[in-house]
Order: sequence, then structure tokens, then C-alpha cells
Amino acid sequence: MSIFLWVAGGLALIMLIWDTVEVGRNDAANLVNAVFGARLMSRRRAVWLAGLAVVVGAALSSKVIETARKGIFEPSALESMAHPEQAAIGIYLSVYVVDTVLLYGYSAFGMPVSTTATLVFTLLGAASVVGGGGIVNWAVSSKVIAAIILSIVLTGLSSFVLQRAVRGAIRERAGHWATMLAHGGWVGGGMAAGLCYFLLLKGMRQIPLIGSLREYLFGTFDAVVVIFALWGGFTIVIHILLVVFGKKAARLLFPTMAVLGMLAMAFAFGQNDLANCASAGLAILNLIWHRDQGVVGATEIAIPRTALLVCGVFLMVGMTTRYAQRVTHAAASTGSQGDHVELWAPAWCLALARFLLRGRPRAQSFAPRVPLTTAGEVVHYDSLRASVIMAVSASVIATASDLGMPVSTTYVAFAAVVATGMADRIFQRGDSVLKLGRAIWVVFSWFMGAAIAVVAGGLVAGGIYRLGVFGIGIALAVNLTARRILKVRSDAQERRVREEARERMAPERYAEELEGG
Repeated sequence: MSIFLWVAGGLALIMLIWDTVEVGRNDAANLVNAVFGARLMSRRRAVWLAGLAVVVGAALSSKVIETARKGIFEPSALESMAHPEQAAIGIYLSVYVVDTVLLYGYSAFGMPVSTTATLVFTLLGAASVVGGGGIVNWAVSSKVIAAIILSIVLTGLSSFVLQRAVRGAIRERAGHWATMLAHGGWVGGGMAAGLCYFLLLKGMRQIPLIGSLREYLFGTFDAVVVIFALWGGFTIVIHILLVVFGKKAARLLFPTMAVLGMLAMAFAFGQNDLANCASAGLAILNLIWHRDQGVVGATEIAIPRTALLVCGVFLMVGMTTRYAQRVTHAAASTGSQGDHVELWAPAWCLALARFLLRGRPRAQSFAPRVPLTTAGEVVHYDSLRASVIMAVSASVIATASDLGMPVSTTYVAFAAVVATGMADRIFQRGDSVLKLGRAIWVVFSWFMGAAIAVVAGGLVAGGIYRLGVFGIGIALAVNLTARRILKVRSDAQERRVREEARERMAPERYAEELEGG
């Protein structure tokens, strides 16, 4: 085996672990922001609980892995090149070199970035430079990009309509027994039916027992009948629980639905987003291990489920890191029902937000003013809104996983947060300009990240293919240097954001502290 293959294989294994941790670090906010934002449990407990569901979902993610591994470009088109193995490894390795910088940088600045979009656009740029645009599978790539866009639109519309409907019925009386007795059954039953249908009957069809149940149900009944049957059944069960357990059941209904939604979304995340960090590394290791079968033969060999399970564990580890807390906090603050938040956005985003909010109706916000916790922490969402965010997000992602389409958990979760906030009119009070400006900055950064991924992916893949081990060394040097610069700047911004938030919330006290210092 050549020196290039030894170096590439060792680096692929290291960066497989590294990138998996980075994906867990960045996307932790998507899984726990609603439960954490509603202060239903501590961030640490929510992360570990969601992490277990991520591991289970990761073990069942092979369908999405295959789309990412050999769907974006045609491995067979590399066979005619002088060094097909080196070309394929250059393409896959560029994903890690580029992704680890992008994910680290975005996480350090508290910005959620789409790991799916980063993967897709890095592969597109890398494959185009190494083998030309002809090796790109534009049919599959366009479907994946269309699925990402459709998932955002579908999540936004569904979240807005559902939040406005349930808020109109329940208002600020979530947890009141009489209100829950009247509306808790159909609202909670609908959420439970959606999670059951999209998660169990679609997302977990690989499990033999659930697969058999699915075949029986959909072979006997129409899908619409199954959904309404589930809705009716869960409505009856929840109503009975409300009658039997009274006020206690009323208080726990929506917090329970939010936690169940978090677990469902974590499972769907493990199924879908493992492809973003594991597909490239596992593809390289398969290429090296089965190099006697050529590029095409190696990519046809299935990924062992044990490898997927281990990668799921590294995802969970990444979710517990310090920078993951910045993403979680910033994501919750962007859609916060509170008046004051710790956020940053460029001046042009704030100016655009002011322009957009200038014509807003002077109607009262639907979002209830949630009191601080006993520890003085801001409660960003109430449990009703948290349950809607989780239910819609989990259902959309589980559906995409069932279709084998890697969609963006980040885009879906963010769309749900902003759409439910718009339904609750959170931009009617407090730091509305800052929250909307931050939302604009996040969306702009998604497009910016995609452009960076295309260009950087092409440069890195081309360098590795043409320069071999020397190209790998240059790519790593640039990677590590960029991370160092991003760390210094992000830490400085974090301190500045906290000081600005303190000044907005208590300007007189802040001025006194400065004078006294």
C-alpha cells in the first residue's frame, strides 16, 4: 500500500471522529433548543437524553449514508482517470478539511450552520474540480437541494399555522385544567399522532417488527385513515388522563409532548445527519480496505451497522462540548419571547430589520410573558410553543430520512423557531430589531457557507489529487491556522455581546460599574 493511502487512511479515521464531534457540537442546538429554551430541563440533562436517541437513530441511518456517499457524484466516472483512488480520496477528504473549519467557526460564533448543505456543496465543488462537471450526478444533487428548500418552506408554513391555531385556542392558559380538558386532547393527540406516524411508521421501518406493522397497516388502510385513527386514539387517551389525574396532567401535558418531540427529533437527526460527518470517512476507509475491487466495487460494499453506531456515540460526545452551549443559547435567544437577549448581528442586518419592522401592525403579542426561573434564568419559550417546534421539526426530518434525502436539521429547526415566533408575534416588543437582525444574519450566513464550501472544496480536493501527501499537509496547515484565528475572534465577540446585553438591560447600573472600575 502506498504512502498516500497510509496517510489518507489515518487522516480519514482521525477526521471522521473530529468531524462527527463537530457536527454534534453545532447541531445540539437544533435538538434541545426548545426544551432548554422553555427551561423544561437543564441543558446537560436534555443533551444526554437526546444523545441516547441520536445513537439509536445513527445505527439506522444507512439509507441516507448511501445517498451522500455515492449519490452526489458518479464514482464510476473516476475509473478512466490516471489515479482513480487518489481522485476519490481527494474528493472525500476535502469534505473533512472544509467542514471542520466551517463547523468550528460557526459554532464558536454561536451560529447554527447546515452540516447537510456544507456536505453537499463541498462534494459538488470537489467533484467538479477533480473530474469536471460531468461526474456530478446533477439529478440526485438537485433533488437533495430541492428537498432542503422544500423542508424549510414546509416547516415554516406548518409551524406558523399550527402555532397560530393552538395559541388561538389555548392562549396563555397552557397548563390550566379547564382549558386542557377542552383543547388538550385534540392538540396533544394531533402532536402524538404526527410523531408516531412519521417517526415510528416511517423513520423506523428498518426494525423488523415495525416494518411488519407498517406493511400491514398501509396494506389494509389508506395513510390518511391511519393518521386520523392515531389522532382519535391519542385524543381519547389524553382526555382520559386529564380527567383521571386532573391539574397534574394538565401541567405536564405540553412539557411531556416537548420532551417526546425532542427525543423524536434526536432520533431523526441521528438517522439523517450522520451522513454529513460519517459518509466521507467511511467511504475512504472502504476504498482503502477494498482497493482490490476498484473505486466502483468499493463504494458498492455496504457500511457495517456497528460503524454507524460508533459514529453516533461521537455525535453525542460533540453535543456536550462548550461551544455547543453557545449555539444552543443563541438559537434559543433568536426566537425568544423575552424582551432582552444576548445576541449580535452586523449593522446592515439591524438596519434591514428596522426597515422590515417599520410597517408591522401595532397589535398585541400573542406570546405570554414567561417569568424567570427561580435561578433568575430567562424562559425563552413556553411549553406549548416548545412542543409545536419539536413536533413539526421531528416529523419533517423523519419523513426526509424515510425518503433517503439528507435535509438540513439546522434549517428545519430554525424555520420552526422563527415561524412559531412570528405566529406568536414575538417581534412586537423588546429587542425585536436585534432578534430579527440575528435571524437575517443566520440565513445570510447559510448562503455564504454554501459558497465557501463550493470554492474551498474544489481547492482542497484539487490540491490533494495533484500534490498527494504534500497537498494533504498544506490543507491541514490552513485548517489549523484558520481554527486558531476563529477561536480568538469568537471569544472576543462573546465577551462583547455579554457587555452590550448588560448595558441594554440596566444602562444606569452598567454606567456606574464603568465609572467605579
